[in-house]
Amino acid sequence: MAVTTIPSAGLTLGAQVNFRNLIINGDMSIAQRGTSSSSITSGGYYTVDRMEHAINYGTWTLSQSTDVPTGQGFAKSAKWDCTATGTPTAGQELKFRQKIEGQFLQYLKKGTSNAESMTLSFWVKSTKTGTYIVEMRDDDNNRNICQSYTISASNTWEKKTLTFDGDTTGAYSNDNGQSLQCTWWLGAGTNFTSGTLATSWESTTNANRAVGQVNLADSTSNEWYITGVQLEVGDSATPFEFLPHDVNLRRCQRYFEKYEEAIGYFHALRAQTNEASLCFVNVFFKTEMRTDPSITVTAESNIGGSISSQGINPRGFVRVGATTSTASTTRLDGYEADAEL
Repeated sequence: MAVTTIPSAGLTLGAQVNFRNLIINGDMSIAQRGTSSSSITSGGYYTVDRMEHAINYGTWTLSQSTDVPTGQGFAKSAKWDCTATGTPTAGQELKFRQKIEGQFLQYLKKGTSNAESMTLSFWVKSTKTGTYIVEMRDDDNNRNICQSYTISASNTWEKKTLTFDGDTTGAYSNDNGQSLQCTWWLGAGTNFTSGTLATSWESTTNANRAVGQVNLADSTSNEWYITGVQLEVGDSATPFEFLPHDVNLRRCQRYFEKYEEAIGYFHALRAQTNEASLCFVNVFFKTEMRTDPSITVTAESNIGGSISSQGINPRGFVRVGATTSTASTTRLDGYEADAEL
């Protein structure tokens, strides 16, 4: 039988492996929570899916931006915009990060003599030039490694590629818990900058984590953008792996799902005559979630009595309440399910 060879366009075998990118939503295209959030002074998930903001000082507008590097295939980026300045105290920090499950990291062979290196590539732009730090942090074994990069030209997209050696000490747990943090430092107090940068894997010493890091919060003119983030096995970067929008969305919905009646649907809470004055609705998530999520009901109407979310599991939950004279039209119009790491 004849075998057809598909031209690889100069790519290595590793570049042809599907889902080689350990970062979910690295093109910043999914933003279920919204496209902008302002007056931010504390940490959390605000806009672009899977990307967490650690904020101890300064005031920020965080957004999904359409400012992207030209001709690279990206349509969105994540943006930090400083709206009130701040100088960090010793223990304060600014970080942008993604947390990764241990079961997705097993092929890195961490903790063995065959431990694999990782290469991180990304596009970045800022009005604040100078030295920035990226940290890989092993939460299972309290270990970390860091690399610096330089933003050379103000307000100009630059591509950065950083390689992190494999670690022969400490395996990642093979479960759905948090094992690795990929972190971009944007500001740090002296507790994190007073040592020697940990450019090799070591037991985490705070003083060695962000040595040389500039302070993005020192001017309200400062902005920082990022897109095209790819973290992969090996010591070289391959072209960014663009996933179909629906695939990318489902991967994000493993951690967070937002439902709004405004999209044209609603769940009716139906009275159950054989259930002692109860009405309920079964809610099924679009994607099985990482773990039992926390449920926040954002819109509900015609509720006559006490109501609660019960039976919460990775596939869905039940919204249960007391029947009323309008029970057949009682509606659950919006909810958020959160299973972030």
